[in-house]
Amino acid sequence: MSTAGRPAGMPDLVIYDCDGTLIDTETLYGEVSLAACHALGLTSWTLDHYVDSIVGIPWSEGIKIIEAAHGRPLPGDFEQTIEDAVALRLESELRALPGVREAVTAIGGRRCVASSTSLAPLRRNLAITGLIELFDPHIFSASQVARGKPHPDVFLHAAASMAAAPEACLVIEDSVPGVRAALAAGMRVVGFTGVAHDKARSARRLAEAGAFAVIDDFAQWPRLVAGLRA
Repeated sequence: MSTAGRPAGMPDLVIYDCDGTLIDTETLYGEVSLAACHALGLTSWTLDHYVDSIVGIPWSEGIKIIEAAHGRPLPGDFEQTIEDAVALRLESELRALPGVREAVTAIGGRRCVASSTSLAPLRRNLAITGLIELFDPHIFSASQVARGKPHPDVFLHAAASMAAAPEACLVIEDSVPGVRAALAAGMRVVGFTGVAHDKARSARRLAEAGAFAVIDDFAQWPRLVAGLRA
């Protein structure tokens, strides 16, 4: 775990990103999306392109980025093809990240989820992994607000729904857009690199974006939060 300029103060509300933080859908979407891009002829794209350009933002915005890189309109069924391919793998492959349930339970207190994923698949994925009971009904999606990450809307919506002041919220995020969104909302944010294929690179990017600490394992999470509460 790396920390820099750790702020003091007990968080009133802990806000969890979902994809790449609580569950590893990012790997599935990355593999399927890259295969689809390569099939179209966008063979120059690598996993780093996907991570740097797509992870952490609403999928509808990601489609626009892929289309711009491709240089011409995508097939009308491109997005649905990816969603269908991912859905086939979710039931058998999707799991909560190691230690999530234990860490969330150990921390206790008020908590919620605020994700770029649309609400229906967000709830489905949390249910598949057995995590929905830890957060329900406090599950919020960028599809419920005007703008997705890196804009602060979903975090501000979550805080308002939970009657929490933004400055009393602590966010954990795996993406640069998510870190920027939390900071824009006036919240403290910790970076998470547990599913990153290049942890050192990811940790550096999250810290540069403004995360005051970066962890790579949920075993570290209760200790960090306890330090803020002390």
